[in-house]
Amino acid sequence: MSLKCDLLLKGGHLIDPRNDVDSVADVAIAGGTVAAVGADLDVDAGRVVDCAGLYVFPGLIDLHVHVYGGYIGWLFPDQHSLPYGVTTAVDTGGAGWKDVDHMRRTIVEPSLTRVLAFLNIVGAGMTGEPEQDVTEMDPRLCADAIRRNADFVVGSKAAHFGGPGWESAGGAIEAARLSDTIAMVDFAPQPTRSYKELLERMSPGDIHTHLYAAHIPLLDENRRVNDYVWAARQRGVIFDTGHGAGSFWFRIAVPAMRQGFPPDTISTDLHKASRLGPNALMPVTMGKFLAMGMPLREVVYRSTQRPAEIISRPDLGHLGPGAGADVAVFALRQGPCGFVDSGLARFAGQQQLECQLTLRAGRVAWDPNGMTRPDWEGAGDYRRLG
Repeated sequence: MSLKCDLLLKGGHLIDPRNDVDSVADVAIAGGTVAAVGADLDVDAGRVVDCAGLYVFPGLIDLHVHVYGGYIGWLFPDQHSLPYGVTTAVDTGGAGWKDVDHMRRTIVEPSLTRVLAFLNIVGAGMTGEPEQDVTEMDPRLCADAIRRNADFVVGSKAAHFGGPGWESAGGAIEAARLSDTIAMVDFAPQPTRSYKELLERMSPGDIHTHLYAAHIPLLDENRRVNDYVWAARQRGVIFDTGHGAGSFWFRIAVPAMRQGFPPDTISTDLHKASRLGPNALMPVTMGKFLAMGMPLREVVYRSTQRPAEIISRPDLGHLGPGAGADVAVFALRQGPCGFVDSGLARFAGQQQLECQLTLRAGRVAWDPNGMTRPDWEGAGDYRRLG
């Protein structure tokens, strides 16, 4: 007897690194979860979607976005995630321990996108005089708020601090230890605090974001990745892309990639300025790594499975049977194209990813071409179709 399902994604090229799938396969979805995966599934489907010639990925996880508060122009998650295949957006420091409840009510709960967060070490987060008030950098209060909101808060965050001391980065790291989570640190070296010392202070699982930023000494004077950076990776420190408006430079990324130093995770640092300047959307950022020579399966791995592992959410980032049906269907367009970095320098490419369909928990969240919809001539009475 055929398996009954709500929706069948048929004949797409499925790339699911966690389950070691990189081939043409069907994905059957029932009740908001993946019911079955395989070639030519025998199912009784309410709707069949022809995905031939397209790629099917687990819903993308953007590990570094701004969807709450802040002076840099945060963006609402659904409009800036779901059309680009992102089903999980991780806000990085918009909320601090003072306003985490407000973030829950106004952003996390109303959004179709799954919104997670790193909580700012600064009580007021990225609002007001952003992230400079050391009197609000309280590791214990931050850790308490992380523990109280563990359903969506995954760790602590430090960023944009211009002072000489370790109140920001050190405070976030301490809050992570107190809450048994991880810290994400956006760091600008000062004469009193070096990048080398930061990496030495970080524990396995902690994240340095913006690894290809111009202000980060990833490379030495000979354009080689510094030995202490290799040592930090060997210890388990995580290096995140965090593209942003000023933190991704081909002149740093290309030599690092050629030396075998890719990011652990591909993320956008999406906000108003990074959207309008270098167009740091998730598919575009992934396309930049394709252009630099990263294989597509690796790009998908660093945009799905790997971030899920880092934030201790093994339920995310894959499409095995029983997993939530967060799915992104992409076309891989072939032909000359170009990508722009944070310095507005161009890198030529031959491939572009374009999202065709996004499912969030089995629900159609983005379908610009009507892949899941009936033709107008057979649509029946004039009404909105479910």
